[in-house]
Amino acid sequence: MGKFYIDGGKRLEGTLRVQGGKNAVLPILAATVLNGNISYIHDCPQILDVLTMISILERIGCNVKWEGKTLIVDSSTVSSYEVPEDLVREMRSSIILLGSVLGRYKRVIISYPGGCPLGPRPIDLHLKALRQLGVQIKEERGFIICEASKLTGAKIHLDFPSVGATENIMLAASLAEGTTVIYNAAKEPEIKDLQDFLNGMGAKISGASTDVIYIEGVKTLGKVEHKVIPDRIVTGTYLAAAAITGGEIELTNVEPNHIQAITSKLREIGCTLIEKENNIYLKAPKQLRSVDIVRTQPYPGFPTDMQAQMMALLTIASGTSIITETVFESRFKHAEELMRMGADITIEGRTAIVKGVNELTGTAVHAKDLRGGAALIMAGLVAQGSTVVEGAKHIERGYEEIDKNLQLLGASIRKIN
Repeated sequence: MGKFYIDGGKRLEGTLRVQGGKNAVLPILAATVLNGNISYIHDCPQILDVLTMISILERIGCNVKWEGKTLIVDSSTVSSYEVPEDLVREMRSSIILLGSVLGRYKRVIISYPGGCPLGPRPIDLHLKALRQLGVQIKEERGFIICEASKLTGAKIHLDFPSVGATENIMLAASLAEGTTVIYNAAKEPEIKDLQDFLNGMGAKISGASTDVIYIEGVKTLGKVEHKVIPDRIVTGTYLAAAAITGGEIELTNVEPNHIQAITSKLREIGCTLIEKENNIYLKAPKQLRSVDIVRTQPYPGFPTDMQAQMMALLTIASGTSIITETVFESRFKHAEELMRMGADITIEGRTAIVKGVNELTGTAVHAKDLRGGAALIMAGLVAQGSTVVEGAKHIERGYEEIDKNLQLLGASIRKIN
C-alpha cells in the first residue's frame, strides 16, 4: 500500500503548477471509445485512477501510449464490449464506460463498480436514463447487461443532478438517432469539459454548465485533440494545505471561477487570496478563524470532495465550526483519525461539530478514502512531531506525486512503499 512519513511544523511557500483534472479526464478517457479513431489528451494526470482506466481501455482493445503529459488513445482496434470486472471493482468512475461502449456497440456488459467506501451511491439514475434511450437492461449475478437495437433520443429528467448520470447520457446520446434533452443536469465544470471534448470529435452538444443539456445525435465521430481542465479539488487541497501551515503560495494552471465556493470559505477563515486569469495566490493569517457552516452541495455549492480537507483546516481554527455533509452518507471516516491526532470533533449523523484546538500531535493514522487521506496529510503538515499516513494508494488515486509537490513547497514528507 505504501505510507507517507511527515515531520510537521514546516510552513508551505512557493509556486506550484496544478495537474489536469481527475474528474474531468476519466469521462474523457471513456469517451475515446466512441470515435473509433485517435484522441490526443493533453495535460492528462498520471494518477492511479487514470492508470486503471487505461488498463480497462487496453483490455477492451484500445492502443494507448504516453508522450510526456499527453495521452494518445487509438480506439479503432476496440474488440470487446465486456468491461473487465476486476478493474471496474477498483474504481467507481469506471461506470462511465456504460454510456460510451453502449453508444458505439449498442451493447455492454459491466459489473457493479467499486471505488471509495462513501456509502450507497446507487446507479439507478444512470440505468433509468439509458432505458429512456431505448436500452434493455438485465442484472445478473452482479453484472449489468445492456442492449439496444438502436439508441433513440429522449427527454430525460434527472431526479438529482448526478454528474455520472449526466455524463453517461451525453456519451450514449452522442451517436443516438434524434435529439436528447437532459433536464436537471449536473453543472460541474467537468461536464463542460466533456462537452468540449465530444464536440471536438464532431458531436453536437450544447448547454453544459446549465441545468438543461441538448444532444443532437450524429452518425460518426472523428479524431480529436483536447487539453484537460485543471483539477479544482487538487487546487483547493494545496490552498488549504498552505493555509493550515500558515503559508504563502501561488498556484498556476488553475481556473479561479471553478473554485469560488472553496475560496470564499478560505477568505472567511482569514486567508488573503488574489485571483488572476490562470493563477491564484494565498497568504494565511497568523490564526485561522472558525466558520459558521460548511454545507456540501452539488456544484456550484461547496464540493463534497473538499469537505475532509476543510475539516482538517478547521481543527486548528479558533472557535467552533459546523460541517454538514449532504451528498454522501459515510463521508466522515477521516474524523476519527483526526481525533487520534488531538482534534475535537463530534459527529451527529451527517453533521460534524469541530472545535478548534491549539495544536495537533503527530501519530500513525490510516487513509480510508482519497480525500480523507489528503486531509490527514494536511493535518500531519501542521502537527507537532511525526505523522505516518498509511494507505497511500487511496491518495494516489487522485493526486499526482503529492509528496514531491509538497516537498517543492518546503514540507518534510516522504513516501515509503
